[in-house]
Amino acid sequence: MATDNFVQPAVPRFDGHYDHWSMLMENFLRSKEYWQLEELRLKDLKAKNYLFQAIDRSILETILHKDTSKHIWDSMKKKYQGSTRAKRQQLQALCMEFETLRMKSGESVIDYFSRTMAIVNKMRTHGDKTEDVTIVEKILRSITPKFNFVVCSMEESHDIDELSIDELQSSLLVHEHKIKQQEKEDQTLKASTENHPAPRTNKELCNSSIESSSIS
Repeated sequence: MATDNFVQPAVPRFDGHYDHWSMLMENFLRSKEYWQLEELRLKDLKAKNYLFQAIDRSILETILHKDTSKHIWDSMKKKYQGSTRAKRQQLQALCMEFETLRMKSGESVIDYFSRTMAIVNKMRTHGDKTEDVTIVEKILRSITPKFNFVVCSMEESHDIDELSIDELQSSLLVHEHKIKQQEKEDQTLKASTENHPAPRTNKELCNSSIESSSIS
């Protein structure tokens, strides 16, 4: 009898970014029903096991004396969430990074969107309320010049306020594919021209013949 393959979700590893990790870890524990909503308290033994898997040894050694998973959770929060002032400073730095963000020469659409959304998601975990339309406008302003005609076309044919991030990415991916295809065809044509030079005209042949006779 056939059975469905089910992949168990991986335990989110703590990477130093507490707010993002705590959100992933809380969702993970809720999915395992080890987080009691009515008491806002972690179930203990199995929850502690998952927390131990998520935390590096160097950090774990500083919290092993904590009796319960709740105490471990609170300790991580105090150590790494930081003060309101520190979070505000981090948000300011992220906002500056977002404002100065530009698509690199040769960077793919997917890579640039991933880089942009990584910054946006960090901003949002720090309490930022940046709307999707702001992100769309930012991307349109900061992509490389080879997409300029695409940007003009989209601004004329779309209401930017109604354009979603996914729709923008999809449209740019289509145009990126066309650009790459055109570049490939141009390279093929150039290589073909270099390998097979154009035949000489009758005038060129006559001049060559006259030059040869003169030499003789």
